Parts: sequence; structure tokens; C-alpha cells
Amino acid sequence: MSTGTETAAAAAAVDGDAVLRAEEVTLRFGGLTSLDHVSLTLHRGEILAVIGPNGAGKTSLFNCLTGVYLPQEGKVELLRGDGASSLSLRGRKPHLVNRAGVSRTFQNIRLFNALTVLENVQIAAETRTISGPVGIMLGLPRNRNVERTARQRCRELLDFVGLRGKENALASALSYGDQRRLEIARALASDPTVLLLDEPAAGTNPSEKLGLAQLIRRINSELGMSILLIEHDMRLVMSVANRITVLNFGKVIASGTPVEVQQNPAVIEAYLGSDAAQDQEAAEEFSEQLAEAEAGAEAESEAEAAAETDAAQAAAAEEGPDGDAADAADEEGSK
Repeated sequence: MSTGTETAAAAAAVDGDAVLRAEEVTLRFGGLTSLDHVSLTLHRGEILAVIGPNGAGKTSLFNCLTGVYLPQEGKVELLRGDGASSLSLRGRKPHLVNRAGVSRTFQNIRLFNALTVLENVQIAAETRTISGPVGIMLGLPRNRNVERTARQRCRELLDFVGLRGKENALASALSYGDQRRLEIARALASDPTVLLLDEPAAGTNPSEKLGLAQLIRRINSELGMSILLIEHDMRLVMSVANRITVLNFGKVIASGTPVEVQQNPAVIEAYLGSDAAQDQEAAEEFSEQLAEAEAGAEAESEAEAAAETDAAQAAAAEEGPDGDAADAADEEGSK
């Protein structure tokens, strides 16, 4: 890609600054192996996408990373800032994984529909404070200062994700795309080091997908958050990911930059089947689809840059006449 994501990924690989690591993770349900010795490393400050056909084991991997499932084999570690120490997440309860600094969203939106938008985010934020959700609901005096600070932080998060002015609306009254944004705000409320997004664009329209891609990039660049992303929309993946890991039947079949992955025969076979992989025309068609997604992502980035330039020029033009008018008024006054 020419968007600079390859450069970022290469830098991360050289630095070796890992923040989350899974090694040889194996998960079985009876005689079914959902994950088969899966290993991956998320570097500090990068966006790593996990893709694969339905049933490949992507969400099972997320569940192992966040304490929902306990894998029979393997390690899951959160690495500290110095890179020399680590915290094992394997076997920890989900709320303890969250407190350690790993937060996530889900394929199926999980909101408190009867509560307001602001209350939804407050509940998530208070899971890491001494007051707790009971303190929020009862409004105990000793919790008011904590609640006041948390409320302001939650309002800032709602502004950040694009839900300004909707804090008093019921969560159930939001559009589907805004509910996705609210779930992301809830995940951010615990101030995580690592954010796991499980198909954040599922069910959204093209305009909402574009907005979510922009939001994911901002979370990464402005909040400095490392992101592990599951997503089926290849255009979104190409627009945000530094690296991609591909799962199929519970195994890692490819890992690398978007360009490397889209040219990998094993990836083509996983998406199109073995017969199609042998068919050169089908393989070329698959590569073209990924190339179109990449081109679309680049076009979106260029459009964003152009919009910023136009806004800056418009602001400069607006200041120009005002400045000239002020100078003329001063000159007239001096006469």
C-alpha cells in the first residue's frame, strides 16, 4: 500500500515493541478444535487485522484473549511498557482482563437499551473506579466527586466518537451505526492499552463504514491505542490495517502486510476454495477485488486530506478579507 501502513508495520516489527502476545493457543470443544496452535503478536501503536472465512476461529481467538474462553494450551500475555515484564491473561476472568488494560467490543451489540447514552458509558467507566455501578445509580455522597469526574470524561468520549448532543437519548433510540459508536465509546471508557474490535462495521451502510474507519484511525493515532481488529469488509481492513493475520479452520495460514496477504495463494484458496485457487482467472479476480479495496481506501485517505486542505484554505480566505477590512478601518480612523 502507498498509505504508509506498510512503513508503520515494518517499524513496529523492527522495534519488536510487543504489547499483546498469543503463543500456540489451542481451544477445543469436545472433539472439535476451534483454534489450533494459533500465535500472533500485536505491536505497540499498530492496527492488526484478523480476517478469515466464517467459522475460521476469529471470535474464538478474541474470547481466549479476553478471558471468555480458557484455552487448553498456549499462552496469552500482556506486555508491560518496558517490554521485559508481562502479565499472563490466560485463565483470568473477563473483568480482570479489562482492568489489566484489554477492552473489547462484540459482534452483537451489547448495550443497556433502557439507559441513556451517557449512562451506558458511565457504567463502563466506573468498572475501574472505587465507586462502581451501584454508586452511580444510588448517587452516594462519597461517590459524587468520582462520578462528576467520570461523567466529564464520558462526555469527552462521546464527543470523540461522534455522539455529541445525544448523551441524554436512550441507547435504544440511536441508529444502528450510532449504537456501534456507543459500544466503542464504552470500550474506551476503561482507558485500555489494547482495544479489540469484533466486526465493528457489521450491519452498517457504506457511509457508516467510512465513518467507522476514520474513527478507528483516530483511536490509533490520537489516543495511541494498539488495536486488534476482526472485520469482513476488506475495504475497511485495507484502509486501516498495518498488518493482517489470516485464519482458516482455526489455523494461521498467512500473516503480513496487506499487499503480501492479498498475493498469498493460501489466502486465495481459503476464500475461493481449492478448485478456484487452481483457476488462474478466479485467483486474479480475487486479487483484483482486494486491489479495488486498497484503491478505495487510498481514495478515501486522499479525499480526507483534500477536505482538510480545502477547510484550511477557506479559513485563510475568510481571515484575509476581514484583515483587509480591519486595516482599511484603522486607516480611515487615523485620517
